[in-house]
Amino acid sequence: MVSHPGSLAQQEARFGWKTVAPSLLLIALLIVYPVAYNLYLSFFEVKLSGQNEFVGFNNYIDLLADRAFYDSLTVTVIYVVGSTLGTTLLGLGVASLMNHKFPLRGLVRGLVLLPYIAPLISEVFAWQFIFDPVNGIYNHMTVEVLGISDERVNLIGTPGNALLVVIIFDIWKNFPFAYLMILSRLQSINNDLYEAATLDGANRWQRFWNITLPELRFVVGAIVMLRFIWNINKFDEVFLLAPNVKTLPIYTYFTAFTGTIEQGLAAAIAVVQFLLLIGLIFLYIRRVLKW
Repeated sequence: MVSHPGSLAQQEARFGWKTVAPSLLLIALLIVYPVAYNLYLSFFEVKLSGQNEFVGFNNYIDLLADRAFYDSLTVTVIYVVGSTLGTTLLGLGVASLMNHKFPLRGLVRGLVLLPYIAPLISEVFAWQFIFDPVNGIYNHMTVEVLGISDERVNLIGTPGNALLVVIIFDIWKNFPFAYLMILSRLQSINNDLYEAATLDGANRWQRFWNITLPELRFVVGAIVMLRFIWNINKFDEVFLLAPNVKTLPIYTYFTAFTGTIEQGLAAAIAVVQFLLLIGLIFLYIRRVLKW
């Protein structure tokens, strides 16, 4: 008996749905439900007694009139742009160096990964010690050894300076990710392209600009997008190192769990952050990556 083509296609479709059903269920439980529930809470005044009061769009109205929200948004933009660009550029520079042959290259390639694989909490403690105003290495070098400054400063304790420290820490911590992605792509570029360009008289910069960068376009684009997503949602690194740097996730945390404990307002902040993230990613994909 010969199966009808239509029935065979239906069987394959049913098999496909059965295959992806567990993944879809897991996504629904871990992503869709929390997002939907957070959206639901944003329309309520959440009370610890459990008797939530529906307030409609009042949380969003209060949020848009909140000066602290705009300050937090500004800090987030500075942090995300600075850390994303710094991570990508440093990863590109290190990958370009590691792509050349030199003694002990394999060992150096492994050592470059240490900031990315080391435990976060130990790295944060080390950086806090470095910038400690009393016993830190930074103040000892700048004041007593080099004489750059006349007095010790508490960089992490000052929000403006702490933001710079957090950005530098994020770049140092996460550039190996960009380095690995870019290095793997560099090693797959056909060397004949460079040889032909050299025969045509192209110098090293011209070869990098006209061959290397176009070949790296989609890899670098993907790195920027991924780092943008991760950094705009970053909580642990910022909070552990300098909780006074109030990016949107930190601001949401303090709104939800400290002071007056306004969890409905915090939910509204999370919704606005989610919508901004989706909109910026869509714009980036359409206008920059042109996918």
